[in-house]
Amino acid sequence: MRMSDVTVPPTDSRAKRNVTVLVLAQAILGAQMPMIFTIGGLAGQSLASNACFATLPISLIVLGSMLSATPVSALMQRYGRRAGFFVGAGAGALGGMVGAYGLYIASFPIFLLGSLITGTYMSAQGFYRFAAADTASDDFRPKAISYVMAGGLLSAVIGPQLVKATSDAFVVPFLGAYAAVVAINVIGAMLFLFLDIPRPPRPSEDAPKGRSRWELLTTPRIAVAVICATVSYALMNLVMTSTPLAVVGCGFETGDAANVVTAHVLAMFAPSFFTGHLIARFGVEKIMALGLVILAGAGVVGLSGVELEQFFVALVLLGLGWNFGFIGATTMLAGAHEPHERGRMQGLNDLIVFGGVTFASLASGGLMNCSGGSAQQGWTAVNLAMAPFLVLAGGALIWLVMRPRDTAEA
Repeated sequence: MRMSDVTVPPTDSRAKRNVTVLVLAQAILGAQMPMIFTIGGLAGQSLASNACFATLPISLIVLGSMLSATPVSALMQRYGRRAGFFVGAGAGALGGMVGAYGLYIASFPIFLLGSLITGTYMSAQGFYRFAAADTASDDFRPKAISYVMAGGLLSAVIGPQLVKATSDAFVVPFLGAYAAVVAINVIGAMLFLFLDIPRPPRPSEDAPKGRSRWELLTTPRIAVAVICATVSYALMNLVMTSTPLAVVGCGFETGDAANVVTAHVLAMFAPSFFTGHLIARFGVEKIMALGLVILAGAGVVGLSGVELEQFFVALVLLGLGWNFGFIGATTMLAGAHEPHERGRMQGLNDLIVFGGVTFASLASGGLMNCSGGSAQQGWTAVNLAMAPFLVLAGGALIWLVMRPRDTAEA
């Protein structure tokens, strides 16, 4: 047998290098997200004239992410992942500076503007998981996505601890935390110098154009992946956004809220070390279904009471459910479109996902602060709101599984 007849399996050496860079980026740059989600609502509550708008800063971050998802995806398709990630880190630094200035002069509108700008960083961070898959083989792809998401494990520790260390560093509450956000973006951006993902080639005139956005969205596996990703992320955001308000409103300290968020973010990312292996062994549909069941369990625990232990258990389950549901949906989506459809589909996916998350974060403040006369009643409303969306995602997944196998793969 000639050597030319031997098929050499891919080593994934380039993919593993990129995964290492992206894991570090997720850990360092990603730390700003648990920081902001811990203090954003509390800072908003201190600046807003109406408590119903307390979570509006977080909603503006997600809105900014939704609005920038398509442009950032198009930028990466044209100029490469590195360019998009640099833009994201720059927006994170600028958003932190504007937010800090808003806190300094006690201006809620300027603080909201900083949050909107920060959304571009959040959008760019969302593409870390797709970048991990760009240079990976089919076998390594779910593991690559999973490992990059696992980088959030360190951000879960770094972010809330920075909140506790910096929130009271200045006379103005939370100003130090936003200064730390600026530093994180400046330092973390240097990691992308080591990223080795080829710039997508310019398509020739006769290159395949791929399916339209409507054709992509009406492909069964893509449709279900988008629905499950949106529901998993939106419900996680709905509950997490209101958690600091609920914890503090039920008589606990800001430090307790930070610890609950830490436990939650650890639960979001810790399973990522083995989620990819579980997907490879049991199939993506089963892992997505497990994620939805665990999210339902989080709602049940949240409805059971408002002791600190119950907050911890509910938020840990919320993180676990998000991990299985969202990573599973990302893996399903990554295998359901062609490389030349990447920019179009991934941008469209994140536009829809973060549209749902924007709605959830806007609803979170209203449900929490304007659904009854107490924090406990608001927390109950937040957890009850999960039910119809879990039914939607679960029904979509069952529909996909029940379809004949040849059409389900379409």
